[in-house]
Amino acid sequence: MATHRKSRPPSRSAPKKSSAPSGKKPAPSERGERPLREDLVLQACLEAYGSVRHEGRMADRALDFTLRRKANLYSNERRAVAERVYGLLRRQRTVDFLLSRAHPRFDALDTSRQDVLRIAASRVLYGEPHGLVARQFALAPPDAAALGTLPEAAALLETLPPREHFPIAASLPDFLADRFLATFGRDAARAAEAMNERAPLVARTNLLKGDRETLMQRLRAESVDVKPTPLSPMGLVLETRINAFSLASFREGLMELQDEGSQLLGMLVDAPPTRVVDACAGAGGKTLQLAAQMKNRGDLHALDVDERRMEDLKKRARRAGVHNTRAQLIPLEGPEAEDALAPLKDKADRVLVDAPCSGTGTFRRKPDARYRLTPADLEMHVSRQKALLARFATMVKPGGRLIYGTCSVLREENENVVEDFLAKHPDFSVKPVVELLGPELGEKVGPGPFLRLAPHTHGTDGFFGAVLVRAK
Repeated sequence: MATHRKSRPPSRSAPKKSSAPSGKKPAPSERGERPLREDLVLQACLEAYGSVRHEGRMADRALDFTLRRKANLYSNERRAVAERVYGLLRRQRTVDFLLSRAHPRFDALDTSRQDVLRIAASRVLYGEPHGLVARQFALAPPDAAALGTLPEAAALLETLPPREHFPIAASLPDFLADRFLATFGRDAARAAEAMNERAPLVARTNLLKGDRETLMQRLRAESVDVKPTPLSPMGLVLETRINAFSLASFREGLMELQDEGSQLLGMLVDAPPTRVVDACAGAGGKTLQLAAQMKNRGDLHALDVDERRMEDLKKRARRAGVHNTRAQLIPLEGPEAEDALAPLKDKADRVLVDAPCSGTGTFRRKPDARYRLTPADLEMHVSRQKALLARFATMVKPGGRLIYGTCSVLREENENVVEDFLAKHPDFSVKPVVELLGPELGEKVGPGPFLRLAPHTHGTDGFFGAVLVRAK
């Protein structure tokens, strides 16, 4: 399905000022910072970006590795490096298309010079003056001229047929662009545009140690501007650009960093203080949320196949004051995996399966993930999701609930997986999320029986959630 021209994202040659990660007006707390040493920032950007695009490292790890070695950078310079690298990764395909039209020899340039131009062009597309960027980067005349002709290249992009235009403007691989169109229809361009914006920094109040209002006051005392999340009753948006892990509120376990969409998925579990299983616990973000819902009572089983993540969960649980959690490392598959789950067969009141997935809902935070994903990877995820849902369903007791969730926006990982499960497990039925979240909140995350969130509709990461009840 093709998008209409009027629904396309605006040309990035003239972006809204509010979307510019590097050109935005600084907050009052930042206005006294030192000027950026652009040569050092550029060098760090090139190293981190090169690690991602030319060596295959994940962006967060590449940035962490690079910035650890750049101890001489100021805090505002470190932020600039991260924002520029992420900004470019979000617009990689758009930038390459525009530069290939704006610069007559772009494809023939050496890799380092191409990468300098990519970083420069990305800054321009996010709202910075091309002349200023060219001077800061000391660009050769042909390269500086290319920045000046980016608007003409953007106009050329607008003349392409919709099917050619959308993947480039959205900066998505073709196969993902097709799936965005299938999932969002006329809203595909708006959905992709929102995926390419910077994600907010969101925290979840640890209700075991206080309420949201008290945490807001505490964070403001720590010079952090904060506001409540519009959907989650326990969430806060941290508006001050700061290393949240350095805050005393974080170190004391008063909060956890967790997207609002993830918090809503956790709310679907509606965890009673009895027996609850977080079957794909990972590092435990939702496990800790469930512990708070259970008021530290009952048995909360956190299962995962990754020993390192299980150790992270234990550390986070200690900081959060959680003591009703049983972390258990389980085999990946085979008879050993079934044996590990046998003691919980037909015993759990709630089982959460937050399944490994494509991560298409988290492209704001992990923009490089879109370039790693292949159609074969997607098929593998779907096959694994179906297997995990069937495996962990055996732990749900009669009358209990199985909650399936992903951070994907694709139907084949969400509704299609649920439909496949229900066809093979007639003793389960769907419980509409509005019955758990209440009519006011349920209406905001609907329509339909499932939780379906996306950046362009809810301001959260993309999430899906389904609640399946086993017959008594």
